[in-house]
Amino acid sequence: MSLTLDIGATGMLAQQLNVDVISNNIANMTTTGFKRQRAEFQDLLYQTKIRPGAASSDQGTTIPAGIQQGLGVKTGSVYRINEQGALQITGNKLDLANKGQGYFQIQLPDGSTAYTRDGSFQVDQNGRMVTSKGFQLLPGITIPSDAVDVTVNSTGQVLVKLQNQVNLTNVGQIQISVFPNDAGLDALGDNLFKETEASGAAVTGNPGDPGYGALEQGALETSNVNIVQEITALIQAQRAYEMNSKVIQAGDEMLTTITQMR
Repeated sequence: MSLTLDIGATGMLAQQLNVDVISNNIANMTTTGFKRQRAEFQDLLYQTKIRPGAASSDQGTTIPAGIQQGLGVKTGSVYRINEQGALQITGNKLDLANKGQGYFQIQLPDGSTAYTRDGSFQVDQNGRMVTSKGFQLLPGITIPSDAVDVTVNSTGQVLVKLQNQVNLTNVGQIQISVFPNDAGLDALGDNLFKETEASGAAVTGNPGDPGYGALEQGALETSNVNIVQEITALIQAQRAYEMNSKVIQAGDEMLTTITQMR
């Protein structure tokens, strides 16, 4: 009977994690470039009391199903779903949305490279394109102080119009990186990711190349969270949590009945 309590507890813990994941999705529904996550579960080991296929007589008959008792549920993974988010037009010259595969490259203070889908860039005191945290976009691009206009085309070329000049000046080329397994990236917070062994090595190219997304200036990629789906999943997780609590309650009542027998 104690297994009932243990199994119900694993179910409650699993659904608590499920609610945590859903809550994080809902909390980030307006976060630029956020990718929703999904909790995936697996059944635990089984106690085999009678093995399927075991001999049931000397005449060669076998047991067709046997008895295997499950021990509950566990979390298999929390999977990141990297589908494209909708584009929001902002009109800001330094806002860039990636329409397709790939991540912007960002240099962290320790010199390592991080990756992001958040294209809300600004310029620092030296004219360099940086994130809202002041981390530099790679390859480094500097906007001249006397630039009167900035244009970023779909292939990542950064063109500026300088005072008293007719032709545009190319001041840099934005590159983006793709990974064999986007879901394997390590989330750092601040909309940043790091490469891991699971993600595979970054492969860098120009926007618009085969396999790479094209850039849209003056726009940002919104979160891909679907609020209707998340609320539905939240209700299902809540009901599953309640049902597992009922299992524990029923098991406890059955144990109480046994202890009260005279």
